[in-house]
Amino acid sequence: MTQITKCIIPAAGFGTRFLPATKAQPKEMLPIVDKPVIQYLVEEAVASGIKDIIIITGRGKRSIEDHFDASFELEKTLVEKGKTKELALVESISNLANIAYVRQPLPRGDWDAILRAKHFMWNEPFLVLFGDDLVDGEIPAARQLIEAYQRKNSTVIALEKVSDDKVSSYWIIEAKDSDNKLHTVNKFLEKPKASETTSRLGVIGKYVLSPDIFDYLEKAPAGKDWEIRLADAFELMRQEKDIYGLEIEWTRYDTGDKLGFLKASIDFALKRDDLWEDLKEFLKAKSL
Repeated sequence: MTQITKCIIPAAGFGTRFLPATKAQPKEMLPIVDKPVIQYLVEEAVASGIKDIIIITGRGKRSIEDHFDASFELEKTLVEKGKTKELALVESISNLANIAYVRQPLPRGDWDAILRAKHFMWNEPFLVLFGDDLVDGEIPAARQLIEAYQRKNSTVIALEKVSDDKVSSYWIIEAKDSDNKLHTVNKFLEKPKASETTSRLGVIGKYVLSPDIFDYLEKAPAGKDWEIRLADAFELMRQEKDIYGLEIEWTRYDTGDKLGFLKASIDFALKRDDLWEDLKEFLKAKSL
């Protein structure tokens, strides 16, 4: 069985959908209640057996590195004040995983970012988690993808069924055959109109990629904006081998969207023993 122990998290984007909040703060550091989005992703990877994580950053992203680093001054202050619970929480963050950072000097897209981590991979399959997708459930989405890869020994991408009005906001896959929720990809469609396809299988930002993906990324043509396109690399791969799409179970939140971010914040808060009761009363009062 192929063991997958490495994960790439691209985090070099500008986060323009959340301006002005992201003018001086990485969107990945925006908190869902009291935990930044990127920490949820790191925890998802770790809960799925990942040991080594490579975060792709850019200018203005230093706070991500600081968040996962030790903080001597803060920890010393917590010790002096006897705040043992808070101290344990802070110390646990810097011990989550082995984390390395690679800088992406120019915003040439997520797949340029992944290419920059090639030398960390050592010809191994690896997990990719993008910062806009949180999945809340008993089994981490990353583990679901890893288990599917171990069954098929081929690239697996995460899917979600989307409504008709959302089709044009997603990459859509058309399947040539299906085994329950695991589909063999026949075609990738870039944000098609709902009338252009009968498929409603939308791609979300979680993948397990075979190591030869780098060959296809290097062959894929750059677009007019100099970005390397996801679909072009996948389409080249699909012509030579099977690619699979897995419908992810449980609830997915698009935290790169303002409404999705708010939904995640409310749902995660409602699961908190220290928040749910007061928040529920507040929401009831607002709905009257």
